[in-house]
Amino acid sequence: MRPVLTNALARRVFLDRHLLLRDEGGPGRGTDLADLVTRLGFVQVDSVNTLARAHDLILWSRRGRYRPRALELAVARDRTLFEGWTHDASAIPMPFWPHWRHRFARMKDRLPGRWEAWQRHDFLSECDGILARIEAEGGLASADTLPAERDPAAAGGPGWWNWHPSKTALEYLWHTGSLAVCHRRGFQKVYDLTERVIPADLRAASPAPEETIDWACRMALDRLGFATGGELAAFLALATPQEVKGWVAGALARGEVEEIAIEGADGSRRTALARPGLVEAAERLPPPGARVRVLSPFDPMLRDRARAERLFGFRYRIEIFVPEAKRRWGYYVFPVWEGDRAIGRIDMARRGGDLAIRAFWPEEGVRMGRGRLQRLEAELERVAGFAGLAGIDRAPDWLRDGPPPV
Repeated sequence: MRPVLTNALARRVFLDRHLLLRDEGGPGRGTDLADLVTRLGFVQVDSVNTLARAHDLILWSRRGRYRPRALELAVARDRTLFEGWTHDASAIPMPFWPHWRHRFARMKDRLPGRWEAWQRHDFLSECDGILARIEAEGGLASADTLPAERDPAAAGGPGWWNWHPSKTALEYLWHTGSLAVCHRRGFQKVYDLTERVIPADLRAASPAPEETIDWACRMALDRLGFATGGELAAFLALATPQEVKGWVAGALARGEVEEIAIEGADGSRRTALARPGLVEAAERLPPPGARVRVLSPFDPMLRDRARAERLFGFRYRIEIFVPEAKRRWGYYVFPVWEGDRAIGRIDMARRGGDLAIRAFWPEEGVRMGRGRLQRLEAELERVAGFAGLAGIDRAPDWLRDGPPPV
């Protein structure tokens, strides 16, 4: 019979692997920041900035002394992290770079046809010129390309995904390993030749495909605690589902992993993979603290929305560009966590020099008593300080009675 990880212990394990079970000290910069990202595996980099950028809020949630400049320096000066692609653009520990070689090779095969159909222009003809220009001039951002292309009309109209040919070429060369992000200007990526960004010893390393598959699966399992094969494949998106399936079969046969039953928030059970002894190790973990935390909508603990709902009973969806009157939650609404559960969602953003709070909706069955409200207020003060805001401006009816109607 499979070992069973109760829901309470499963939550505890998941919080622990995502570094949210307890408060940890640390400056949130230099080697401490590199270690933090290594323990998480990566941190998603996203441009949304209603309060703070997603990656900064993710890191600050785990290191209260973290400030955004530290991540910039880790990528641009210290080279302890590099920007690459997992399920999305991410800051990744630099020692991991050799395992991206196989992704680069796959992208060279897959992207040309897809992107030509998507962008409807011949970006490949731009690549040699872009590489020559970067070799001669140094790093280039999209805005540094041909003057005519700086006009959004040259790309068929403005928009996030309306890329002009040189922008597409830059992204293609980055996705296939010829270029690397050397730093950001504002939030715009600046690309340089890979040999000027990635250390020589890492560029010389060339792990075999099976080594990368084995590394990616082990790394994902250790950072999730327990996972299905599909969740292992999705974590870094370095190995295909079929490759992961083969790894799982071998790891089970060797006794390196075992199947266990994970109890969900509703009492149902789901089979997952884990290292042998996980249930016993979970029983030794401390209980979660009572601190209230505001999390990023892109927090790695919540990135898989279906898993968050199964494990925590927390249904959370981000609906983009849907008019306010027709949506329930959106980019302006942040999950609020206490211990091992969500206690609410808060709609807040920068407004002038203040943290403007429109509404806080408690989760179903959550009572906002005096102690919990004080802990929420303390977290909002911390958030305002992190964002460099002078005060907190609350709407008169900001504290709601419960979730709004769908």
